Amino acid sequence: MRRAVCPGSFDPVTNGHLDIIGRASRLFDEVIVGVLINQSKQGLFSVEERIKMLREVTASYDNVRVESFRGLLVDFCRDQQASVLIKGLRAVSDFDYELQMAQMNVGLAGVETLFMPTNPLYSFLSSSLVKDVAKWGGDISAHVPDLVREQLITRLRP
Repeated sequence: MRRAVCPGSFDPVTNGHLDIIGRASRLFDEVIVGVLINQSKQGLFSVEERIKMLREVTASYDNVRVESFRGLLVDFCRDQQASVLIKGLRAVSDFDYELQMAQMNVGLAGVETLFMPTNPLYSFLSSSLVKDVAKWGGDISAHVPDLVREQLITRLRP
């Protein structure tokens, strides 16, 4: 079985994330969306909330499942019996950082990283930017699923 992990914090999931997940789901038998538990960083949404949103917005993909993990990504991959990571790249600046991580991951555990260029529609998009725009009342409907937009509005606006 060809199994891949698509990791991230997904705070919140954007249409850019979903584009990468959907494209990966066509290439692999199973895609595991790995939600990082980072206790040193306070997210807008709890890990449980992010998992719930991701499960809802990826429900149309029969071969995608969502799990959380802490610690080394390569250990999560080993636990999931996945030898491939899928990473979306928005710009050259993403590549610099992700290449270092990819080289470390293959060195630590033989886990390969496949880079997928982001759809140009989402090349500027980040969770942080979406949160900022939502916080100030901007229209984010083109950038996140409706469910996520509603959750952001509820969370960020009094």
